[in-house]
Amino acid sequence: MVNLEDAVIARLKTHGEIFEILVDPKLSYELKRGDEVDFSELLAIEQIFKDSKTGEKASEQLINEIFGSNNVKEIAEKIIKKGDVHLTSEQRKEILEEKRKAIISIIAKKSINPQTRAPHPPARIDKAMKEAKVQIDMNKPVGEQVEGVLKAIKPIIPIRFESLDLAIKIPAQYATNIYGALKELGEMKKEDWDKDGNLLSLVNIPAGLQDEFYGKINSLTHGEGEVKILKR
Repeated sequence: MVNLEDAVIARLKTHGEIFEILVDPKLSYELKRGDEVDFSELLAIEQIFKDSKTGEKASEQLINEIFGSNNVKEIAEKIIKKGDVHLTSEQRKEILEEKRKAIISIIAKKSINPQTRAPHPPARIDKAMKEAKVQIDMNKPVGEQVEGVLKAIKPIIPIRFESLDLAIKIPAQYATNIYGALKELGEMKKEDWDKDGNLLSLVNIPAGLQDEFYGKINSLTHGEGEVKILKR
């Protein structure tokens, strides 16, 4: 549950009345754009106000008449989605910066420099975005902005999205522990076990994760795992 000191007001004006709740700024923003959130963390207090600054509560009868319910969660969701969330300029700046970092992370993981076939460091992508004067849209999901950002920075740095198919052989003694890590790092396209209990799998990963993937396999198998690139 967000602290009262950190909460902001979400307000809905409807039927000539005002309804307010105190909410976590980030979570309320995520809910407003369509994401699922934990309501136990969203609300600072499970109460619908007429005026949250004075602490004046909205009458339960009026709430029920207008919303058809007295369920705080249901009403809070309607207030946030249909009303306004009062973010400060600092909160808006923080949300935009988080989105920017998320976009950079996605591009760094999925892309390579086609000239060197090496991943671009996040700092290089960030610099290219600044040079291209990329504007992050606060009201648009991160995933929907990635392609636009990639297009904007292509004239500045050689870059493209690419994935790799990797054939992997994991010795039997490590197979059980590494199975989850393989699924976490990429898409498991095929799996099998040989007569000695070794795990044989085909995994597709974003090209930018190649070094991280190799490092993870080496670490978990003490250098005994085998990885071969099948397709670029």
